[in-house]
Amino acid sequence: MSDTADETLAGGTGSLARGLSARHIRFIALGSAIGTGLFYGSAEAIATAGPSVLIAYLVGGAVIYAVLRALGELSVRNPVAGSFSEFATTHLGPLAGFLTGWTFIFEMIVVCLADVTAFGVYMGFWFPDVPRWTWVLAVVFLIGAVNLCSVTVFGELEFWFTLVKVVAIVAMIAGGVAVLVFGFGVRGDDGRESVSTVSNLWSDGVMPNGIAGFLSSFAVVMFAFGGSEIIGITAGEAQNPRKTIPQAVNTVPVRILLFYVCTLSVIMAIIPWREITGEGSPFVQIFESLGLAPAAAVLNVVVITAALSAINSDVFGAGRMMYGLAQRGQAPASLKAVSAGGVPWLTVVIMVVALLLAVVLNWVMPDRVFLVIASLATFATMFVWMMILVSQYRARRAMTREEQRALEFGVPLWPYGQIAAMGFLVFVAIVVAVDPDTRVSFIVGAGWLVLLVIAYRTLVPRSARR
Repeated sequence: MSDTADETLAGGTGSLARGLSARHIRFIALGSAIGTGLFYGSAEAIATAGPSVLIAYLVGGAVIYAVLRALGELSVRNPVAGSFSEFATTHLGPLAGFLTGWTFIFEMIVVCLADVTAFGVYMGFWFPDVPRWTWVLAVVFLIGAVNLCSVTVFGELEFWFTLVKVVAIVAMIAGGVAVLVFGFGVRGDDGRESVSTVSNLWSDGVMPNGIAGFLSSFAVVMFAFGGSEIIGITAGEAQNPRKTIPQAVNTVPVRILLFYVCTLSVIMAIIPWREITGEGSPFVQIFESLGLAPAAAVLNVVVITAALSAINSDVFGAGRMMYGLAQRGQAPASLKAVSAGGVPWLTVVIMVVALLLAVVLNWVMPDRVFLVIASLATFATMFVWMMILVSQYRARRAMTREEQRALEFGVPLWPYGQIAAMGFLVFVAIVVAVDPDTRVSFIVGAGWLVLLVIAYRTLVPRSARR
Protein backbone atom coordinates (compact mmCIF):
# COMPACT_ATOMS: atom_id res chain seq x y z
CA MET A 1 0.00 0.00 0.00
CA SER A 2 1.44 3.37 -0.97
CA ASP A 3 1.80 6.37 1.33
CA THR A 4 -0.92 8.13 -0.64
CA ALA A 5 -3.30 5.25 -0.14
CA ASP A 6 -2.53 5.32 3.56
CA GLU A 7 -4.08 8.76 3.97
CA THR A 8 -7.63 7.44 4.12
CA LEU A 9 -9.42 4.14 4.22
CA ALA A 10 -12.03 4.24 1.54
CA GLY A 11 -15.59 3.50 2.47
CA GLY A 12 -18.84 3.28 0.56
CA THR A 13 -20.46 6.19 2.36
CA GLY A 14 -17.37 7.91 3.68
CA SER A 15 -13.84 7.23 4.74
CA LEU A 16 -11.92 6.82 7.96
CA ALA A 17 -9.14 9.36 8.40
CA ARG A 18 -5.66 8.02 9.17
CA GLY A 19 -5.15 10.36 12.10
CA LEU A 20 -3.37 8.07 14.60
CA SER A 21 0.34 8.81 14.93
CA ALA A 22 3.04 6.43 16.17
CA ARG A 23 2.82 8.08 19.60
CA HIS A 24 -0.94 7.50 19.73
CA ILE A 25 -0.72 3.83 18.78
CA ARG A 26 2.12 3.07 21.18
CA PHE A 27 0.09 4.48 24.04
CA ILE A 28 -3.17 2.87 22.90
CA ALA A 29 -1.33 -0.48 22.90
CA LEU A 30 0.18 0.32 26.28
CA GLY A 31 -3.12 1.44 27.76
CA SER A 32 -5.08 -1.53 26.44
CA ALA A 33 -3.35 -3.76 29.01
CA ILE A 34 -3.81 -1.32 31.89
CA GLY A 35 -7.50 -1.16 32.62
CA THR A 36 -10.26 -2.49 34.81
CA GLY A 37 -8.84 -6.01 34.68
CA LEU A 38 -5.74 -4.81 36.55
CA PHE A 39 -7.10 -2.05 38.76
CA TYR A 40 -10.30 -3.81 39.83
CA GLY A 41 -10.54 -7.34 38.46
CA SER A 42 -7.17 -8.32 39.93
CA ALA A 43 -8.85 -8.47 43.36
CA GLU A 44 -11.11 -11.28 42.10
CA ALA A 45 -8.13 -13.12 40.60
CA ILE A 46 -6.10 -12.79 43.82
CA ALA A 47 -9.01 -14.06 45.93
CA THR A 48 -9.34 -17.08 43.64
CA ALA A 49 -5.69 -18.11 43.22
CA GLY A 50 -3.71 -16.33 45.94
CA PRO A 51 -0.06 -15.61 45.07
CA SER A 52 -0.15 -18.18 42.24
CA VAL A 53 -2.09 -15.55 40.29
CA LEU A 54 1.34 -14.17 39.32
CA ILE A 55 2.06 -17.40 37.45
CA ALA A 56 -1.37 -17.19 35.82
CA TYR A 57 -0.66 -13.67 34.56
CA LEU A 58 2.71 -14.77 33.17
CA VAL A 59 1.14 -17.70 31.31
CA GLY A 60 -1.75 -15.58 30.06
CA GLY A 61 0.71 -12.87 29.03
CA ALA A 62 2.72 -15.32 26.94
CA VAL A 63 -0.46 -16.40 25.15
CA ILE A 64 -1.64 -12.87 24.39
CA TYR A 65 1.83 -12.07 23.06
CA ALA A 66 1.53 -15.01 20.65
CA VAL A 67 -1.92 -13.76 19.61
CA LEU A 68 -0.72 -10.20 19.04
CA ARG A 69 2.30 -11.34 17.06
CA ALA A 70 -0.04 -13.32 14.82
CA LEU A 71 -2.29 -10.27 14.49
CA GLY A 72 0.76 -8.09 13.83
CA GLU A 73 1.91 -10.33 10.99
CA LEU A 74 -1.52 -10.11 9.36
CA SER A 75 -2.01 -6.37 10.02
CA VAL A 76 1.35 -5.31 8.60
CA ARG A 77 0.56 -7.19 5.39
CA ASN A 78 -2.98 -5.76 5.16
CA PRO A 79 -3.83 -2.80 7.46
CA VAL A 80 -7.63 -2.57 7.15
CA ALA A 81 -10.47 -1.32 9.37
CA GLY A 82 -12.05 -4.76 9.71
CA SER A 83 -8.73 -6.19 10.95
CA PHE A 84 -9.07 -9.75 12.25
CA SER A 85 -12.65 -10.07 11.00
CA GLU A 86 -11.38 -9.28 7.52
CA PHE A 87 -8.50 -11.75 7.97
CA ALA A 88 -10.88 -14.50 9.10
CA THR A 89 -13.07 -13.84 6.05
CA THR A 90 -10.07 -14.03 3.73
CA HIS A 91 -8.43 -17.13 5.18
CA LEU A 92 -11.31 -19.06 6.83
CA GLY A 93 -14.40 -17.94 4.93
CA PRO A 94 -17.17 -15.29 5.22
CA LEU A 95 -18.98 -17.09 8.07
CA ALA A 96 -15.80 -17.13 10.16
CA GLY A 97 -15.31 -13.41 9.50
CA PHE A 98 -18.92 -12.69 10.46
CA LEU A 99 -18.64 -14.67 13.70
CA THR A 100 -15.30 -13.07 14.57
CA GLY A 101 -16.41 -9.51 13.90
CA TRP A 102 -19.69 -9.66 15.78
CA THR A 103 -18.20 -11.64 18.68
CA PHE A 104 -15.53 -8.95 19.03
CA ILE A 105 -18.31 -6.35 19.16
CA PHE A 106 -20.04 -8.49 21.79
CA GLU A 107 -16.74 -8.68 23.69
CA MET A 108 -16.28 -4.91 23.58
CA ILE A 109 -19.83 -4.31 24.80
CA VAL A 110 -19.45 -6.79 27.64
CA VAL A 111 -16.00 -5.50 28.63
CA CYS A 112 -17.37 -1.98 28.49
CA LEU A 113 -20.18 -3.02 30.82
CA ALA A 114 -17.53 -4.17 33.28
CA ASP A 115 -15.58 -0.94 32.85
CA VAL A 116 -18.54 1.34 33.48
CA THR A 117 -19.48 -0.83 36.48
CA ALA A 118 -15.97 -0.38 37.88
CA PHE A 119 -16.28 3.37 37.31
CA GLY A 120 -19.39 3.39 39.48
CA VAL A 121 -17.54 1.44 42.20
CA TYR A 122 -14.64 3.89 42.17
CA MET A 123 -16.95 6.89 42.49
CA GLY A 124 -18.42 5.19 45.56
CA PHE A 125 -15.08 5.86 47.28
CA TRP A 126 -16.07 9.54 47.53
CA PHE A 127 -19.85 9.31 47.27
CA PRO A 128 -20.90 6.08 49.02
CA ASP A 129 -24.53 7.17 49.33
CA VAL A 130 -25.05 7.93 45.63
CA PRO A 131 -26.54 4.98 43.68
CA ARG A 132 -23.92 3.41 41.42
CA TRP A 133 -26.17 3.44 38.35
CA THR A 134 -26.20 7.25 38.25
CA TRP A 135 -22.41 7.33 37.70
CA VAL A 136 -22.73 4.62 35.08
CA LEU A 137 -25.31 6.65 33.18
CA ALA A 138 -23.14 9.79 33.30
CA VAL A 139 -19.99 8.09 32.01
CA VAL A 140 -21.82 6.36 29.13
CA PHE A 141 -22.96 9.70 27.72
CA LEU A 142 -19.59 11.37 28.36
CA ILE A 143 -17.59 8.77 26.44
CA GLY A 144 -20.19 8.68 23.68
CA ALA A 145 -19.69 12.42 23.14
CA VAL A 146 -15.89 12.04 23.08
CA ASN A 147 -16.04 9.30 20.45
CA LEU A 148 -18.07 11.50 18.12
CA CYS A 149 -15.01 13.73 17.78
CA SER A 150 -12.23 12.98 15.28
CA VAL A 151 -9.96 9.95 15.67
CA THR A 152 -7.08 12.31 16.44
CA VAL A 153 -8.98 13.53 19.51
CA PHE A 154 -9.50 9.91 20.54
CA GLY A 155 -5.79 9.15 20.11
CA GLU A 156 -4.71 12.25 22.03
CA LEU A 157 -7.11 11.48 24.89
CA GLU A 158 -5.83 7.91 25.09
CA PHE A 159 -2.26 9.21 25.16
CA TRP A 160 -2.92 11.34 28.25
CA PHE A 161 -5.09 8.72 29.96
CA THR A 162 -2.34 6.13 29.51
CA LEU A 163 0.39 8.51 30.63
CA VAL A 164 -1.48 9.06 33.91
CA LYS A 165 -1.85 5.30 34.41
CA VAL A 166 1.79 4.50 33.67
CA VAL A 167 3.16 7.22 35.93
CA ALA A 168 0.83 6.13 38.74
CA ILE A 169 1.78 2.46 38.48
CA VAL A 170 5.51 3.18 38.42
CA ALA A 171 5.08 5.50 41.43
CA MET A 172 3.03 2.87 43.26
CA ILE A 173 5.67 0.21 42.63
CA ALA A 174 8.38 2.56 43.89
CA GLY A 175 6.29 3.52 46.93
CA GLY A 176 5.48 -0.13 47.62
CA VAL A 177 9.14 -1.08 47.53
CA ALA A 178 9.84 1.74 50.02
CA VAL A 179 7.13 0.39 52.32
CA LEU A 180 8.72 -3.07 52.18
CA VAL A 181 12.25 -1.75 52.74
CA PHE A 182 11.33 0.45 55.72
CA GLY A 183 8.87 -2.04 57.18
CA PHE A 184 5.69 0.00 57.53
CA GLY A 185 2.70 -1.86 58.93
CA VAL A 186 -0.76 -1.92 57.40
CA ARG A 187 -4.07 -1.97 59.21
CA GLY A 188 -6.85 -4.29 58.06
CA ASP A 189 -10.61 -3.77 58.20
CA ASP A 190 -10.67 -5.43 61.65
CA GLY A 191 -8.20 -2.87 63.00
CA ARG A 192 -5.42 -5.46 63.37
CA GLU A 193 -2.02 -4.39 62.09
CA SER A 194 0.04 -6.72 59.90
CA VAL A 195 3.64 -6.45 58.76
CA SER A 196 4.45 -5.73 55.13
CA THR A 197 6.97 -8.30 53.98
CA VAL A 198 7.86 -10.18 50.82
CA SER A 199 7.21 -13.43 52.70
CA ASN A 200 3.48 -12.67 52.41
CA LEU A 201 3.84 -14.04 48.87
CA TRP A 202 4.52 -17.57 50.13
CA SER A 203 3.60 -17.67 53.83
CA ASP A 204 0.31 -19.47 53.00
CA GLY A 205 1.89 -21.46 50.15
CA VAL A 206 2.14 -20.45 46.51
CA MET A 207 -1.20 -22.11 45.70
CA PRO A 208 -3.20 -21.73 48.94
CA ASN A 209 -6.46 -22.59 47.15
CA GLY A 210 -4.91 -25.53 45.34
CA ILE A 211 -4.61 -26.22 41.64
CA ALA A 212 -8.39 -25.72 41.25
CA GLY A 213 -8.14 -22.13 42.49
CA PHE A 214 -5.17 -21.48 40.22
CA LEU A 215 -6.99 -22.78 37.14
CA SER A 216 -10.21 -20.94 38.00
CA SER A 217 -8.33 -17.64 38.10
CA PHE A 218 -7.76 -17.81 34.34
CA ALA A 219 -11.36 -16.68 33.76
CA VAL A 220 -10.49 -13.29 35.26
CA VAL A 221 -6.84 -13.26 34.16
CA MET A 222 -7.71 -13.66 30.49
CA PHE A 223 -10.40 -11.01 30.89
CA ALA A 224 -7.66 -8.61 32.02
CA PHE A 225 -5.90 -8.95 28.65
CA GLY A 226 -9.11 -8.70 26.65
CA GLY A 227 -9.15 -5.74 24.31
CA SER A 228 -5.43 -5.87 23.57
CA GLU A 229 -6.35 -6.93 20.04
CA ILE A 230 -7.55 -3.36 19.45
CA ILE A 231 -3.99 -2.82 18.17
CA GLY A 232 -5.14 -4.49 14.95
CA ILE A 233 -8.15 -2.17 14.70
CA THR A 234 -5.91 0.91 14.88
CA ALA A 235 -4.05 -0.27 11.77
CA GLY A 236 -6.96 0.98 9.68
CA GLU A 237 -6.37 4.55 10.88
CA ALA A 238 -2.62 4.51 11.51
CA GLN A 239 -0.42 6.91 9.58
CA ASN A 240 2.32 4.30 9.14
CA PRO A 241 0.99 0.87 10.20
CA ARG A 242 4.02 -1.05 8.91
CA LYS A 243 6.18 0.73 11.47
CA THR A 244 3.85 1.47 14.36
CA ILE A 245 2.10 -1.92 14.68
CA PRO A 246 5.35 -3.92 15.26
CA GLN A 247 6.54 -1.31 17.76
CA ALA A 248 3.28 -1.53 19.69
CA VAL A 249 3.14 -5.34 19.72
CA ASN A 250 6.73 -5.71 20.87
CA THR A 251 6.00 -3.76 24.06
CA VAL A 252 3.67 -6.52 25.31
CA PRO A 253 6.24 -8.55 27.35
CA VAL A 254 7.38 -5.43 29.21
CA ARG A 255 3.77 -4.47 29.90
CA ILE A 256 3.00 -7.88 31.37
CA LEU A 257 6.06 -7.94 33.64
CA LEU A 258 5.81 -4.34 34.84
CA PHE A 259 2.10 -3.68 35.03
CA TYR A 260 0.87 -7.06 36.21
CA VAL A 261 3.59 -9.18 37.78
CA CYS A 262 5.58 -6.42 39.49
CA THR A 263 2.51 -4.46 40.56
CA LEU A 264 0.56 -7.40 42.00
CA SER A 265 3.69 -8.75 43.68
CA VAL A 266 4.07 -5.44 45.53
CA ILE A 267 0.36 -5.38 46.45
CA MET A 268 0.37 -8.92 47.89
CA ALA A 269 3.63 -8.28 49.75
CA ILE A 270 2.20 -5.16 51.41
CA ILE A 271 -1.26 -6.60 52.11
CA PRO A 272 -1.60 -10.35 52.78
CA TRP A 273 -3.62 -11.72 49.89
CA ARG A 274 -6.50 -12.89 52.13
CA GLU A 275 -7.12 -9.29 53.22
CA ILE A 276 -7.58 -7.97 49.69
CA THR A 277 -11.30 -7.43 49.21
CA GLY A 278 -13.28 -6.91 46.03
CA GLU A 279 -15.17 -3.89 47.40
CA GLY A 280 -12.90 -1.46 45.55
CA SER A 281 -9.55 -1.30 43.81
CA PRO A 282 -6.71 -3.11 45.64
CA PHE A 283 -4.51 -0.19 44.63
CA VAL A 284 -6.63 2.22 46.67
CA GLN A 285 -6.92 -0.32 49.50
CA ILE A 286 -3.14 -0.29 49.98
CA PHE A 287 -2.99 3.39 50.80
CA GLU A 288 -6.11 3.23 52.94
CA SER A 289 -4.47 0.43 54.97
CA LEU A 290 -1.35 2.55 55.41
CA GLY A 291 -3.48 5.41 56.71
CA LEU A 292 -2.56 7.60 53.72
CA ALA A 293 -6.04 8.87 52.87
CA PRO A 294 -4.86 11.67 50.52
CA ALA A 295 -2.73 9.19 48.54
CA ALA A 296 -5.69 6.83 48.34
CA ALA A 297 -7.84 9.65 46.97
CA VAL A 298 -5.21 10.51 44.35
CA LEU A 299 -4.96 6.88 43.31
CA ASN A 300 -8.73 6.70 43.04
CA VAL A 301 -8.45 9.45 40.42
CA VAL A 302 -5.97 7.23 38.59
CA VAL A 303 -8.21 4.15 38.58
CA ILE A 304 -11.10 6.32 37.39
CA THR A 305 -8.83 7.50 34.57
CA ALA A 306 -8.07 3.85 33.76
CA ALA A 307 -11.77 3.04 33.56
CA LEU A 308 -12.45 6.04 31.31
CA SER A 309 -9.57 5.02 29.05
CA ALA A 310 -10.85 1.45 28.78
CA ILE A 311 -14.41 2.56 28.00
CA ASN A 312 -13.10 4.99 25.40
CA SER A 313 -11.10 2.23 23.67
CA ASP A 314 -13.98 -0.25 23.85
CA VAL A 315 -16.38 2.13 22.10
CA PHE A 316 -13.72 2.94 19.48
CA GLY A 317 -12.90 -0.73 18.77
CA ALA A 318 -16.49 -1.92 18.50
CA GLY A 319 -17.46 1.01 16.29
CA ARG A 320 -14.62 0.45 13.84
CA MET A 321 -15.42 -3.25 13.65
CA MET A 322 -19.06 -2.49 12.82
CA TYR A 323 -17.82 -0.15 10.08
CA GLY A 324 -15.58 -2.90 8.67
CA LEU A 325 -18.42 -5.44 8.70
CA ALA A 326 -20.70 -2.96 6.92
CA GLN A 327 -18.02 -2.53 4.25
CA ARG A 328 -18.34 -6.24 3.45
CA GLY A 329 -22.14 -6.32 3.58
CA GLN A 330 -22.16 -8.24 6.89
CA ALA A 331 -23.76 -5.37 8.80
CA PRO A 332 -26.39 -2.77 7.83
CA ALA A 333 -25.10 -0.35 5.16
CA SER A 334 -26.10 2.59 7.38
CA LEU A 335 -23.14 1.76 9.65
CA LYS A 336 -20.83 3.01 6.89
CA ALA A 337 -22.06 6.57 7.51
CA VAL A 338 -19.03 8.71 8.41
CA SER A 339 -19.00 12.23 9.86
CA ALA A 340 -17.00 15.12 8.44
CA GLY A 341 -14.27 14.26 10.95
CA GLY A 342 -13.97 10.70 9.63
CA VAL A 343 -15.88 9.06 12.50
CA PRO A 344 -18.51 6.32 11.92
CA TRP A 345 -20.99 8.18 14.11
CA LEU A 346 -23.89 5.73 14.00
CA THR A 347 -21.74 2.97 15.49
CA VAL A 348 -20.99 5.26 18.44
CA VAL A 349 -24.71 5.85 18.97
CA ILE A 350 -25.35 2.09 18.92
CA MET A 351 -22.63 1.52 21.54
CA VAL A 352 -24.11 4.18 23.81
CA VAL A 353 -27.56 2.57 23.57
CA ALA A 354 -26.08 -0.89 24.26
CA LEU A 355 -24.23 0.41 27.30
CA LEU A 356 -27.43 1.65 28.85
CA LEU A 357 -27.82 -2.03 29.78
CA ALA A 358 -25.07 -1.42 32.34
CA VAL A 359 -27.31 1.11 34.06
CA VAL A 360 -30.01 -1.55 34.43
CA LEU A 361 -27.58 -4.24 35.62
CA ASN A 362 -26.06 -1.97 38.25
CA TRP A 363 -29.53 -1.14 39.47
CA VAL A 364 -30.79 -4.75 39.59
CA MET A 365 -27.69 -6.72 40.72
CA PRO A 366 -24.89 -4.35 41.85
CA ASP A 367 -23.07 -6.96 43.97
CA ARG A 368 -22.64 -9.69 41.33
CA VAL A 369 -22.54 -7.76 38.09
CA PHE A 370 -18.74 -7.56 37.66
CA LEU A 371 -18.00 -11.31 38.01
CA VAL A 372 -20.84 -12.27 35.66
CA ILE A 373 -19.73 -9.73 33.06
CA ALA A 374 -16.04 -10.69 33.33
CA SER A 375 -16.77 -14.37 32.69
CA LEU A 376 -18.92 -13.52 29.65
CA ALA A 377 -16.15 -11.33 28.28
CA THR A 378 -13.62 -14.13 28.76
CA PHE A 379 -15.53 -16.45 26.41
CA ALA A 380 -15.81 -13.80 23.70
CA THR A 381 -12.16 -12.79 24.13
CA MET A 382 -10.87 -16.33 23.78
CA PHE A 383 -13.02 -16.96 20.70
CA VAL A 384 -11.65 -13.86 18.96
CA TRP A 385 -8.08 -14.78 19.90
CA MET A 386 -8.56 -18.29 18.58
CA MET A 387 -9.83 -16.96 15.26
CA ILE A 388 -6.82 -14.64 15.00
CA LEU A 389 -4.44 -17.55 15.61
CA VAL A 390 -6.21 -19.88 13.18
CA SER A 391 -6.40 -17.14 10.51
CA GLN A 392 -2.68 -16.47 10.76
CA TYR A 393 -1.93 -20.21 10.75
CA ARG A 394 -3.96 -20.74 7.57
CA ALA A 395 -2.47 -17.63 5.95
CA ARG A 396 1.09 -18.76 6.64
CA ARG A 397 0.41 -22.30 5.41
CA ALA A 398 -0.87 -20.88 2.12
CA MET A 399 2.31 -18.83 1.52
CA THR A 400 5.21 -19.87 -0.63
CA ARG A 401 8.65 -20.01 0.98
CA GLU A 402 9.55 -16.79 -0.80
CA GLU A 403 6.49 -15.04 0.65
CA GLN A 404 7.32 -16.32 4.13
CA ARG A 405 10.87 -15.02 3.89
CA ALA A 406 9.56 -11.65 2.72
CA LEU A 407 7.36 -11.16 5.80
CA GLU A 408 8.16 -7.87 7.50
CA PHE A 409 6.89 -8.96 10.94
CA GLY A 410 6.63 -12.74 11.07
CA VAL A 411 5.65 -14.61 14.23
CA PRO A 412 8.43 -16.20 16.33
CA LEU A 413 8.62 -19.94 17.10
CA TRP A 414 6.55 -20.81 14.04
CA PRO A 415 4.51 -23.03 14.08
CA TYR A 416 4.99 -24.42 17.60
CA GLY A 417 4.22 -21.19 19.45
CA GLN A 418 0.92 -20.81 17.59
CA ILE A 419 -0.11 -24.42 18.22
CA ALA A 420 0.72 -24.11 21.94
CA ALA A 421 -1.30 -20.89 22.22
CA MET A 422 -4.31 -22.46 20.49
CA GLY A 423 -4.08 -25.50 22.76
CA PHE A 424 -4.00 -23.27 25.85
CA LEU A 425 -7.12 -21.36 24.75
CA VAL A 426 -8.99 -24.65 24.30
CA PHE A 427 -7.84 -25.67 27.79
CA VAL A 428 -9.09 -22.41 29.36
CA ALA A 429 -12.41 -22.79 27.54
CA ILE A 430 -12.81 -26.20 29.17
CA VAL A 431 -11.97 -24.74 32.59
CA VAL A 432 -14.56 -21.98 32.10
CA ALA A 433 -17.15 -24.56 31.01
CA VAL A 434 -16.71 -26.87 34.02
CA ASP A 435 -16.31 -24.22 36.75
CA PRO A 436 -19.75 -23.61 38.36
CA ASP A 437 -19.01 -19.90 38.84
CA THR A 438 -18.19 -19.25 35.18
CA ARG A 439 -20.21 -21.95 33.40
CA VAL A 440 -22.93 -19.45 32.56
CA SER A 441 -20.48 -17.61 30.30
CA PHE A 442 -19.87 -20.76 28.25
CA ILE A 443 -23.60 -21.40 27.90
CA VAL A 444 -24.36 -17.80 26.93
CA GLY A 445 -21.34 -17.72 24.60
CA ALA A 446 -22.39 -20.90 22.81
CA GLY A 447 -25.91 -19.52 22.50
CA TRP A 448 -24.49 -16.30 21.06
CA LEU A 449 -22.60 -18.19 18.36
CA VAL A 450 -25.72 -20.17 17.44
CA LEU A 451 -27.70 -16.93 17.10
CA LEU A 452 -24.97 -15.47 14.91
CA VAL A 453 -25.04 -18.48 12.59
CA ILE A 454 -28.81 -18.12 12.26
CA ALA A 455 -28.45 -14.38 11.60
CA TYR A 456 -25.79 -15.04 8.99
CA ARG A 457 -27.97 -17.54 7.14
CA THR A 458 -31.10 -15.36 7.24
CA LEU A 459 -29.96 -11.71 7.21
CA VAL A 460 -26.68 -11.53 5.32
CA PRO A 461 -27.15 -11.18 1.54
CA ARG A 462 -25.88 -14.04 -0.60
CA SER A 463 -23.42 -11.68 -2.25
CA ALA A 464 -21.72 -11.09 1.09
CA ARG A 465 -21.49 -14.83 1.81
CA ARG A 466 -19.17 -15.63 -1.07
